[in-house]
Amino acid sequence: MTRLLLGAVLLGKMSICVIAQGMLAQPAQVRFDSVDYKNLLHWNPPTDNTSLQYYVQWKIYGEPQWSDVDGCQGIQKHQCDLSDVTSDPREWYYARVHASSLPSRRSAWALSPRFSPRWDTKISPPGLRLSVRQQGIVVHVKPPRTLVRKMLSSLRYRIYLIHTSGDEELFETDGSPHRLTLKDLTHKARYCLQGQTVITSQARSSVRGSLKCVTVL
Repeated sequence: MTRLLLGAVLLGKMSICVIAQGMLAQPAQVRFDSVDYKNLLHWNPPTDNTSLQYYVQWKIYGEPQWSDVDGCQGIQKHQCDLSDVTSDPREWYYARVHASSLPSRRSAWALSPRFSPRWDTKISPPGLRLSVRQQGIVVHVKPPRTLVRKMLSSLRYRIYLIHTSGDEELFETDGSPHRLTLKDLTHKARYCLQGQTVITSQARSSVRGSLKCVTVL
């Protein structure tokens, strides 16, 4: 009887060992990286094995059901675009990913932190194109492309005019494609400008964009 029990224990340990050997390590550092509502899931591979395949699922916070992400089943890259399925800025989301190696080895699921498109996406500053005219500096404001579709009614732009003395003037314009003319500037003086995107409905703003400098005629 003792031998039978000992054999059962050893067999159980061998089974656990076989299962452990068949399991892959999980992908690491699963996280969302979102800019202007382009919501990309990134992860680090568990090993340097380039033959691993990855499977990604998502769900809304509070719901039990996980769903496959189309286009991210059996992929070899280490990122997945979830913009379409995580497009509602009012919701919170989770994503998870597991690795697989043929013929039958796979890892456990690795879970992302909870993600909110509204609060976690980074907002880009607008693009500025400057033209110098007799009447002053004409500023062409180009919104971040994705934000145009999602937040047009609540977009505003701040345009900072920086004098050679370091003093600044602030101008504001709405979120539609816009052209702003800055007048009454000093002849032959050099001015620099920066743009900033503001989402008024969320009380959020981007960092300032890069400096654009011109000399007035």
